[in-house]
Amino acid sequence: GMSGGTDSSVAAMRLLEAGYEVTGVTFRFYELNDSTEYLEDARHLAERLGIRHITYDAREIFRKQIIEYFVREYMVGHTPVPCTLCNNYLKWPLLSKIADEMGIFYIATGHYVRKVKVDDTCYITYAADSDKDQTFFLWGLKQDILRRMMLPMGDITKVEARAFAAERGFQKVAVKRDSLGVCFCPMDYRSFLKKWLVSNCQSQVSVGQPQVSAGQTWSTEVRRGRFVDEKGDFIAWHEGYPFYTVGQRRGLGIHLNRAVFVKEIRPEKNEVVLASLQALEKTEMFLKDWNIVNRERLLGHADIIVKIRYRKQENHCTVTVTTDNFLHVQLHEPLTAIASGQAAAFYKDGLLLGGGIIVEESLLQSL
Repeated sequence: GMSGGTDSSVAAMRLLEAGYEVTGVTFRFYELNDSTEYLEDARHLAERLGIRHITYDAREIFRKQIIEYFVREYMVGHTPVPCTLCNNYLKWPLLSKIADEMGIFYIATGHYVRKVKVDDTCYITYAADSDKDQTFFLWGLKQDILRRMMLPMGDITKVEARAFAAERGFQKVAVKRDSLGVCFCPMDYRSFLKKWLVSNCQSQVSVGQPQVSAGQTWSTEVRRGRFVDEKGDFIAWHEGYPFYTVGQRRGLGIHLNRAVFVKEIRPEKNEVVLASLQALEKTEMFLKDWNIVNRERLLGHADIIVKIRYRKQENHCTVTVTTDNFLHVQLHEPLTAIASGQAAAFYKDGLLLGGGIIVEESLLQSL
C-alpha cells in the first residue's frame, strides 16, 4: 500500500532491497481540497524504483463506510474511530482482495508495528519506535490477514526511515510531513461536520462497520442547546451537541470558577452534561463488534492491559464475555472519559490480543 508518504515509500524500498518483487497500490480514499499530488508522488516513486504501480479508486466505498459512519456517530452523540475502522474493515481487506486477484500472497504497508508468531498464531506487537507505534489501530485484523502481512517499518524509527530515503537520493520522500489526524478532516472535525451536513442534508447516510445502535435516531440539524449539570440545571448555551465529546474540557466556550468536563451527550434533548473530572470515572465498560486473536490469552486474566486512546494511558483490566455476547471490561482502577463509539485495544506481554467498540450501557439490551 503506497500512500505517497514517507513511511509507505520507505517500506517499498526496504522490501525491494530485501529481494522481493514489489507492486505498489495507491488507494484513492479522500482527496483533501481535491489535491492529487500524492498520486503523482506514488507513481513517480514506483517509476524510479522500477516497480509496477496501480491506482485503486475507493472513494465511494470510503464515503459510505468511513465518512458517513463518522458523521452519524457524532450525530448520535458518540465519538467515532474512523482510522481504526478504515484499517480493519477497508484498507487491509482491500489490499488482500487486490493481491488475490493478482496472485500475490504477501501484503504490506508503512505501519509502525511488528508481527510475531506464537504457537502457530500471528500477533501484532509494538514497533521499535514507541512514539510512532500504531498497534492500537489494528486490533480488528484476523488471521487470514495477519498471516499475509509484511511490516518493514516495524523495526526502525521514523528518524531512521527519513535517513534511509535521503541516503538513496529520495530527498522529497525523506522530508515529507507526517499526516496528522483524520485524513478527511485533519484539523477541526466541527468545520467538516458543518459543511457535510449542509451539502448532504437531503439524504440519510448509510452506516459502515461497526453498526450504529439499533433504535437510535438522528437528524441533520445542528442548533444551539443547553449545557446542564448532573441534576439537569441550566449552566450555559452550547453551539450544538455534535461539537462536543465526552471528556472534553477545552473549547467549551464558557468560564466558570471550577474545571468542568463533558460527562454525557444527550442528542434527543440537545443537551451536554458538564461535571467534575471525578464524576467521569468508571470502573467498567462494555464492547461490541469485538475481535479476539486468542481467547485463552485474553479472557479471565487479571494482567491484561487496555488502552482506549492512541498514545495514552495503559490500564489493567479483566475481560469476560457476557451472555449477550458483549465484552465486559472490569477495570482495576477508575478510568475517566470513556466514550461510546471509541475503541479499546487489549495487550499482554507486548502482544495485541484484540479489541472492540465501546457501547453505552443503557443500549446493551437494544443491540
